[in-house]
Order: sequence, then structure tokens, then C-alpha cells
Amino acid sequence: MRITKQMERFGLGLALVLVMALAQAWPMAAARADWKPVKPVEFVIMAGKGGGADKMARFINSIIVANDLSSQPFVPVNKPEKSGAEALTYLKKNKGNPHVILVTLNSFYTTPLRRPELKIDISTFTPIARMAEDSFVLWVQASTKIKSLEQFVSAAKQKGNGWVMAGTGKASEDNLLTSFLNSAYGLRMKYVPFKGGGRVAKELIEGRADSTVNNPAEQEQYYIDGKSRPLAAFTPARLDMYEDVPTFREKGQNLVYYMQRSIVAPPGIGAEAAAYYQTLFRLVYESKEWQDYMNENSLRRAFLTGEPLKKYWRNEQETHRGLLKRMREIN
Repeated sequence: MRITKQMERFGLGLALVLVMALAQAWPMAAARADWKPVKPVEFVIMAGKGGGADKMARFINSIIVANDLSSQPFVPVNKPEKSGAEALTYLKKNKGNPHVILVTLNSFYTTPLRRPELKIDISTFTPIARMAEDSFVLWVQASTKIKSLEQFVSAAKQKGNGWVMAGTGKASEDNLLTSFLNSAYGLRMKYVPFKGGGRVAKELIEGRADSTVNNPAEQEQYYIDGKSRPLAAFTPARLDMYEDVPTFREKGQNLVYYMQRSIVAPPGIGAEAAAYYQTLFRLVYESKEWQDYMNENSLRRAFLTGEPLKKYWRNEQETHRGLLKRMREIN
């Protein structure tokens, strides 16, 4: 069913708002709405199964199917190797291919900076939509005696580099947060990377790691089952789902960090294809299912598309350049 017909389901007023917003972001979008996919769309995930990006992509796909937003399926494909380099290289190689899109992590910024030989310029990618920004929480096993941030710091300091912090990828967002914690509290935690947030969460619960900084969605089921314990959030204010969990700011450390949850396409897919995907993902964003998902997983509402999204990328990449320099990952 065509996107225009779907707009009727969401109400004429919303449809008019969408058309006006997209016309501002892409001047010819309203006049070039005829393109649509003619074969299945590869929905590439630059991380392994079970992580926040993986869960997001699969949930978005369910919204597209449930609301009949596309005549073609969106097929999730995990490409987690080399801290996202596999996925980014694949996107670059598919220049001009409108049947490939990617859901990002912050390795979208850090991997090209760490791996200049890949010659990946994120500014060449087609901006589709920033669907939200995800939060981070410090976790330990619920079976431990650690029930506060202060007890965590004491235990980690005592264990030194024998304390294992599991995370997703090298020099990734999890690695950055581990570096922040080591620096802020005088710790020597050992960071051990894995291919996805789902695997990271499992490493903690099965006792092969001492802590993680998983996103809420990645620890959700273990938390519900009483197997993991949140200690502190890397957010400005307390998260609604963890009202009793303090922020690092409350504890005297200005440690605030978010992960983008964005959709991008290869370079050069054309204005018509870009307009199609931007309209589609705005409809997904406005759906009740996605709004509920953001509430349930403590995602920060932050829809962007077009040039504003590219500006956001530029700013975030410069921020991460500075962070990687502090970690001595780049010069």
C-alpha cells in the first residue's frame, strides 16, 4: 500500500504536517514521492543479535508490517564485525543502491576515526531519520553484595585490572564510558569487547564479567527477572523506569552520554528514494507503537532528518574525535 494511503490512517492534519516538514528538509520531496522499493530492503545492523540496535531494527520492522507501510519487506541483517567497520564498508560499497539502509550506533563516528584506511566519510551517507537517543546505565549482577555506586567503586578499586567491564566493540561507546569511569574514580577496570549488547548482557549474568554499561533495552529481561541491578545512569535526570537509581550527576560526576539511534542510507540513492524513507520513518516515529517503545526503554525523543541530521553527525563526530584523543586511540 502506498505511503500516501497510510497518511490517511494517521489523520489528514498529521499528513499535512509531515508533507510540510519534509518539504522543508528536502525541497523537492513533496514533488518526488513516486519512488518505492521494488524488492526486499536490507536493514543492516552494525552490531550483533540481542543488542539495542538489533532490537530496535526488528521492532521497527514489526511496526512497518503491522501498519502495512511498505509493499516490500525490511529484512534485518546483522553485520557486527570489526566494531561496525563491516557494516559501514558495506554501506559505502552500496553507493546508489536504494534497497539498503543501516541502523547506527555511535561506532558510526568512532570507527571511521580509528580506521582512516577504510576511507569512510559519514557525510556522504544519506540522512534518513534519527529515531531517538538511547541512555546508558551501569549494571552489576543482582546476586552480588554491591547495591550502590560507592560500593561498586570500592569493589572495582580493590580488584584492580582483574575487574572486567564487558562492552560492545573496541573504542566504542561502552569503551568510552569505561574510560570515563576509570578516570573519574581512579579505577583500572579491564574492558573486554564483544559483538553485541545482547552478548554483553549475557556475559554479566553468567558471571564472566563484573559490570556492564548496557542500554536499558539490553538488560530489560534480566532486570525484570531479578538477575541484574542498575547502579547509576549516565543521564541528566533519573530515568522513569528506574526512579530509585541515581544519576552520576547526583553523585558529583558530570558523566552524561547518549547513543544515537538513527537510520542512514548509502550515498547517492537519489532524492526520490530519500524522500520515501524519510516519510516512512517519520510515520514509524509518530506511531503509537514507537512512542510506547521509547517510553518503555527510556529513549529520549529526538527526531531529525535531512540536513539537520547531517549537522548533528558532524557535531557528534567532532565530540568523539576529542574523546578518542583522550583515550589515545587516535592522534
